[in-house]
Amino acid sequence: MSVKALFNLTGKTALITGGSRGLGLQMAEALGEMGARLAITARKSDELAEAKAHLQGLGYQVETFTNDLQKFDTIPALVDDVLTRCGDIDILVNNAGATWGAKAEEYPDEAWNKVMNLNVSAPFFLTREVARRVMIPKGQGNVIITASVAAFKGTPPGMNTVAYNTSKAAAVHLARTLASEWGHYGIRVNSICPGFFPSKLANGLIDKLGDQLIARAPLRRIGGEEDLKGAVVYLASDASRHMTGQALVLDGGASLL
Repeated sequence: MSVKALFNLTGKTALITGGSRGLGLQMAEALGEMGARLAITARKSDELAEAKAHLQGLGYQVETFTNDLQKFDTIPALVDDVLTRCGDIDILVNNAGATWGAKAEEYPDEAWNKVMNLNVSAPFFLTREVARRVMIPKGQGNVIITASVAAFKGTPPGMNTVAYNTSKAAAVHLARTLASEWGHYGIRVNSICPGFFPSKLANGLIDKLGDQLIARAPLRRIGGEEDLKGAVVYLASDASRHMTGQALVLDGGASLL
């Protein structure tokens, strides 16, 4: 097989949560460019409509699904809807997430629960549903979980994101554990661990700490609008077919220091 063929996603359907903006939309652009049919889900229908128009303008096939993943009982219906309209789910990108900033000793219960529910529980429940209904029966599938370099670090001064860091560490280990259990079904599970990229979750911190973040990254930059694309295509395609349970870090080298 040629290298180009290894990266080709033609005929594959990719379900991307949080796919209407930010990192999710960037990953949708990348998978669509490589031929995947896109199914993107998010809470806000207006943002989904805007994303759909953008992706269709690039020439990609896309369906949108309005859903709040914190309402766990809606997950089976979401999978039903995707399968009805798209026919299959070959690639699942668990990207939707939340954060909340507060000192650990003052951290609200509702904030902890919101972050854990969306960053850990929802990806597991959705992945479990897709695996047992689609990927396990057909003996193949590919799952990517958006974690973060925060999974491997404490919180630097000015951040105070105990739930986010904890949840992203859990996301990395969720990928490792599912990979170990489901490899014999032909299912690969990996996590992608961005550093700072412009997004709704990170923009406040970038505005506040941007110069410091750039200064402590060996590449002297934060992530941009193209910097996740190659990584997500690699993980979603046969180019990484011998890779599972791994965490791929994209942070300009900041976590090295």
